[in-house]
Amino acid sequence: MTAPRPEARTIFRPRSAPWLTGSVWLLAAIGLVVSAATYGAAGLPASVPWLVLAYLAWWLAWYPAVVVGEMEVTLRNPLATITVPWEALVTVDTRYALTLVTVRRKYSAWAAPAPGIFGVHRARAEHAAGLPETTYGPAGSIRPGDLSNSDSGAAAYLVRKRWSELLDGGTVDAGAAGTAAVTVRPNWLPVTVAVVLAAGALLL
Repeated sequence: MTAPRPEARTIFRPRSAPWLTGSVWLLAAIGLVVSAATYGAAGLPASVPWLVLAYLAWWLAWYPAVVVGEMEVTLRNPLATITVPWEALVTVDTRYALTLVTVRRKYSAWAAPAPGIFGVHRARAEHAAGLPETTYGPAGSIRPGDLSNSDSGAAAYLVRKRWSELLDGGTVDAGAAGTAAVTVRPNWLPVTVAVVLAAGALLL
């Protein structure tokens, strides 16, 4: 008997996530070492703000992601995780961030914001070429958020490409958008940890 093939998933994080998280963690580590070397065990309370800073960097920069799977797209935001089945997807927007549009409402990705004015100015012609057909509007126009050098554009490319493949292969029922259920799950554990750490820092 052949073992089932693991579900293929693509995880997208903002390009700034590695260096931002790494820089903050390095700064926090230095702060912890300095506190320990200066005050010893008595300096433990002074270390709490560094722990809060390190945790916030992980929670707000590294934890958020767009996960493109075989059955759905998952937006892992700081406060909630949203799972949108392919059948529920109506269109993909990038005006302010990667946004999955369904019949009932829209869901935006924290991990894939649209570019600012400097990001748009850095774009080149190749960043607007070779994108999925559903990216382009009249006369081949696209939003700045669709540019492939932006976080929103890179994430949208992954979502649109996989969605098109599934539609072309007949895997997705395009007529089920009105009945397919979207799941929104609060991220209770990460939020609770953030609240506890912040409260501890304020009380010290």
